Amino acid sequence: MQTLAVDIATIFVDDASALVIGFGRAILRLVTVPIDRIANACDIAGVLAERRTALRMWHASRKRARYEGRSGSSRRRSLLCRISPFRHLSHLT
Repeated sequence: MQTLAVDIATIFVDDASALVIGFGRAILRLVTVPIDRIANACDIAGVLAERRTALRMWHASRKRARYEGRSGSSRRRSLLCRISPFRHLSHLT
């Protein structure tokens, strides 16, 4: 009986954290939309589009490497770096 209670509590905590993270990302996206529009309007040389394309290609190669069984680099990026809304604007500073 105790393990069932622990399992239910664990599932509840996991679902609650996923819900909070999802709402946080949605709110963050709503807040950063004007900033992204301004950045895209000011991007005369097409640097942001090139960086997005390069990032997509990098993600595809990492996904392919994982599928083929190669792990690549053992270093992991922090969670904050992965969800940062300004990660593609770092070269503009």
